[in-house]
Amino acid sequence: MKLEDLQSDNIEDRRGQSDDGSAGGGFGIPGVGAGGHLGLGAILIIGLISYFTGLDPRMLINGAQVLQGGGSQVAQTAPASAPAQSTAANDQMTHFISAILAENEVVWGRVLPAQKNIPYVNPKLVLYTGSTASACGGTAEASMGPFYCPNDQKVYLDTSFFDEMRTKLGGGGDFAYAYVVSHEIGHHVQNLMGILPKAEEAEQRAPNKAAANHISVAIELMADCFAGVWAANANQKWQILEPGDIEQAVNTAQAIGDDRLQTAARGYAVPDSFTHGSSAQRIQWLTTGLKSGQIDACNTFNQ
Repeated sequence: MKLEDLQSDNIEDRRGQSDDGSAGGGFGIPGVGAGGHLGLGAILIIGLISYFTGLDPRMLINGAQVLQGGGSQVAQTAPASAPAQSTAANDQMTHFISAILAENEVVWGRVLPAQKNIPYVNPKLVLYTGSTASACGGTAEASMGPFYCPNDQKVYLDTSFFDEMRTKLGGGGDFAYAYVVSHEIGHHVQNLMGILPKAEEAEQRAPNKAAANHISVAIELMADCFAGVWAANANQKWQILEPGDIEQAVNTAQAIGDDRLQTAARGYAVPDSFTHGSSAQRIQWLTTGLKSGQIDACNTFNQ
């Protein structure tokens, strides 16, 4: 993946700062994504924790579903965070993340007003180490990967997450990392469009859990599609994509489908319990955004 010589002014670097509000023991799971649902990074890490600890992903996922902005959190036992990266590695990754954020700012600053007549407001991206305070339910934890908090319009990211992707999940690569960040920015776009609060209200009114899960899946798949919209428009402007880049993102999307996680946990999948979509759905909507570059192509509620 090629990077433009761009850097965002909206990086909030909290690395090295202590979180006075963090609780001892286990880890708090932040309310993330739409209506407090787990973000893309969280699902990746849940798969990782399950694989290395033997814990059932269903237990981890159920424990992680907290209300958006809620004060209480469920603690689970998890491996310690990966060791901090070297200063040089951190600087290189910070430069990369800042460039991806800047490219998202440029693309969405043009695409959102042009396609939907809605001004784009740049979110902040918080870099932290270990844990930090967030406006979505208390403490953000490195254990659960990147997430977007609509309450303060910030994306939270501990860069050690990308080391976990590369060394333990068999993933990684620049475009896969960019996809993860851009998925969370996709939630920010949903928030600016008024989709997130409407989705939360709809879930609360849903007649049953299966119906609420269907709304959650639509929100997450739309964020996948929006990541594709970003990539399509960024590639049109800067020719950022190189051979193998799309395969990296597709492999990532395939690995974190609900069907893959559930089958690994219990040998079969229950579609009514999906909250993020199957592997095929995630690939479908990512590639839909990539091929179209259009927000309106991402209407996952009509699937």
